[in-house]
Amino acid sequence: MGLVKLLAASLTGLLLTVGGTVALSSGTGTSCGLTAVNRADAAQHPAIAGYSGDQLANAADIINAGVQFGLTMQAQTLGVMTAMGESSLVNLDHGDTAGPDSRGLFQQRASYGTLAERMDPATAARLFFQRLTALTGWEGMAPSAAASAVQINADPEHYAPFFAPATDVVTALTASGGGACGVGGGDAVGLAQQLVTAADNGQLRGLVPDHLKEIRWIASGQTVPDCGIDTRILQVMVLAVNQFHQVGVSDINRKCTGQLLGAGTASSHWINGGGGAVDFYSLGGRSLTGADGQSLRLIGLLDPVMPTGARIGQADCRREAGINLAVVHFTQFDDTCNHLHLDVAFTNDPMTVG
Repeated sequence: MGLVKLLAASLTGLLLTVGGTVALSSGTGTSCGLTAVNRADAAQHPAIAGYSGDQLANAADIINAGVQFGLTMQAQTLGVMTAMGESSLVNLDHGDTAGPDSRGLFQQRASYGTLAERMDPATAARLFFQRLTALTGWEGMAPSAAASAVQINADPEHYAPFFAPATDVVTALTASGGGACGVGGGDAVGLAQQLVTAADNGQLRGLVPDHLKEIRWIASGQTVPDCGIDTRILQVMVLAVNQFHQVGVSDINRKCTGQLLGAGTASSHWINGGGGAVDFYSLGGRSLTGADGQSLRLIGLLDPVMPTGARIGQADCRREAGINLAVVHFTQFDDTCNHLHLDVAFTNDPMTVG
C-alpha cells in the first residue's frame, strides 16, 4: 500500500474519502478528544506500522483503558508503546527467563493480579495505567523512561523504538475524536499560565528566537508593546498541549522578535500588532510536514471549533501527498512543509469551545 493510500486508510473516521476528497469529521467519540475504539472495528482496520488484526484489537483495549482513566492521547500512546515493547501487541500466555511468571500484553508478573486478569487485555491495560498514574511526575518523563519505571525495566530506552509506531496506531484508531479539550473560555492570562506550566514541565518547547517569553509576559499580567498573542491562538496551543502532551512551537509574534520572514510585515505573525498565528514544528514528539498524521489529527480536532476565516497552512504539502481536505471552517493556503501554520489574523469571531 502506498503512502497516500495508507494515510487515507489509517485515518478513517477523521478522514472520510469521498470522490478523491478527504472530508474531516468530528466523529462520535467522547468529549475532549478521548475516543473509545471499537475492538472489532480495530481488528478489521488496514495494517498500521506493521500491526494488524488482533494486535490492533489489543491496542484498542489499551486505548479504551486510557479513556476510562481520563488520560490523553499521549498517555494512550505510552500504553500501546509499552505493550509493543513487551509482546508486540500479542496476548502472550508465557513469560521468559527473566520473568517466567510474566503473562499477557504487558508481560505482567503475578504481583499485578490473577492470571485471568493479566491475560485479559482490557484488565491488563487498566493495571498498567493504575501503576503509571501512581508514578509521581510521569507526565514530564520521556515516554520510554516512564514505561521503564512502571515495568521495572533496567534499560530506560528499551521502549523508545516503539514510540513512533505506537503514535501511528493510536492516531489512526482514534482519528474520529474531536472536541476542544481543556481550552476553556477567553481568559488570556489563565491560558498563558497553563502554557507556562507546560513549558516549565518540558511539554511546550520553542526555538530561537524565543517566542515562549511572549506567553510568559501575558501569564504574569504584563503588556509588552507588539508582543501580544491573540487569545484564540493561546486556546489552540492549550488544546495542542492537552492532546499531544509534547508540543514544539517555532513562531508566534514575529513583530515582537523582528523576524521578517516569508510574507514579511504582511505576515499573519506580524499584522495587527502580531500574535495572530502560531507555527507548530512538532506534536507528540513527531516532526510535522502539514500532511502527516499528527498534523491531520490537530486539524481535525480544531476545524469544528475554529471561527470561519481561520487559516491552516501547508495545503500544497497535502496536495503533494495526495490528501485533499474538505474543511468546514478553515481556509487553506500553501506554505513550507517543515511545520503546521495556523492563524486567526483575518477573522474576529471567537472559537466555539462551550
